[in-house]
Amino acid sequence: MIRVHKIKLDPNREQEIYFRKASGVARHAYNWALTEWKRQYEAGEHPHEASLRKQYNALKPVEFPWAMEVTKCAPQQAIKNLGAAFQNFFRRVKAGEKPGYPEFKRKGRHEAFRADNGPAKAGEHAVATDGKRLKLPVIGWVRTREAVRFEGQIKSDLPRRHLPFATPLRFL
Repeated sequence: MIRVHKIKLDPNREQEIYFRKASGVARHAYNWALTEWKRQYEAGEHPHEASLRKQYNALKPVEFPWAMEVTKCAPQQAIKNLGAAFQNFFRRVKAGEKPGYPEFKRKGRHEAFRADNGPAKAGEHAVATDGKRLKLPVIGWVRTREAVRFEGQIKSDLPRRHLPFATPLRFL
């Protein structure tokens, strides 16, 4: 069973700026991929999230160098989320339900990014914890308002840009 533990983060000013940048990069990657998906579909091609991730990674150093300032997981997971949104859309169309076409992300609404790439090895944690601290890749140690309450393997970490910041940790 997977449990989620949402913890309020207490980032310093530098970490808060990083969270805002990473959320912006994730939003940009999602919107870019949605635009590219529409363009390719209208051209008669069959877009896929894996090919869109490759295209974005090829363009990133040239057209979006500011996207290199944050973890690679932020845009990568955003484009994977778009792929999942289209899978859900096509599943609903096939079932005859109201489909709900994926929409563009807006600044300030449900902003989040994937901070980790999952556990490196089976049985390891995706992020380290130490009392009221959480170690995120690239960012380093971030203070939290409370200690982790659950025992088990931490599977993922998804900082959300709400006021205050919070991160749901997924446990196995």
